[in-house]
Amino acid sequence: MTVTQIIRGSRRMVFFGGAGVSTESGIPDFRGAQGLYGKQSGAYSPEEMISHDFFITHPDLFFDFYRRNLLYPQAEPNSCHKVLAKWEKSGKIVAVVTQNVDGLHQKAGSRVVHELHGSVYRNFCLDCGRAYGLDFILSAAGTPRCACGGLAFGGLVKPGVVLYGEPLDDRVAEAAVKAISQADTLLVGGTSLTVYPGSGMIRCFQGDHLLLFNRQPTAWDGAADFVVREPIGAAFARIDNGL
Repeated sequence: MTVTQIIRGSRRMVFFGGAGVSTESGIPDFRGAQGLYGKQSGAYSPEEMISHDFFITHPDLFFDFYRRNLLYPQAEPNSCHKVLAKWEKSGKIVAVVTQNVDGLHQKAGSRVVHELHGSVYRNFCLDCGRAYGLDFILSAAGTPRCACGGLAFGGLVKPGVVLYGEPLDDRVAEAAVKAISQADTLLVGGTSLTVYPGSGMIRCFQGDHLLLFNRQPTAWDGAADFVVREPIGAAFARIDNGL
């Protein structure tokens, strides 16, 4: 049985993806040569600068780093995003679970997307809870603040992404686990499967076939029916053409 045959025969596929899904859209991953972890800023490491504590204590430095390194509003979906949206529309994909915060799955047309680490497109005031879009973050001079001028945080607007030191949203995590546990085929792509707790969700899969799409080896390679090493966009386009 081939990858194409498995996908052709599946009826409740779920896709679990990471940063490698969006690299072909021009968004750097975390661990690659041009990745986020290589962007040291003065005395602070990238992990420290995108942590909850740093956001609260150094909001000006946080937003300077955040805007330069995590926001790519001009990025467009690649073939992987587009094929997944097409398969959802045809009823083969029931959900996408993503560790990415770039909104490209939705931009491609996917509707059931569980964003484990949130989204750069959703932002909110820590004092009054008012919602803001990405344009507000991009256009704000310095640290974005709400007009409410709240007493506790001075109207500080927080990106709706999960920073280091913050837990996942329980509702999103539960929905992701439910989708994975009910899938007949799990497609995993563009992730080293080392970021917890998201990667631990793979253990909830009880279906028939596990397919891995990743340029580098992962700890789950031995459990997969097939491991595909080619660029993920090209792989999904090729498989879709063969269905």
